[in-house]
Amino acid sequence: MMFGIGTQEIVFIVLIVLLFFGDRRIPELMKGLGKGVRSFKESVRGFENND
Repeated sequence: MMFGIGTQEIVFIVLIVLLFFGDRRIPELMKGLGKGVRSFKESVRGFENND
């Protein structure tokens, strides 16, 4: 288990997210999150290459 979070907690968090955002907005949120992570990784690589 990562960060002390078990299966029950993960299910609870997913249910809360579904309640707040609905099932139609979740793909948009995940797409935005993926773009953000990709951008962060690219900037870290660029920073490492400048050293």
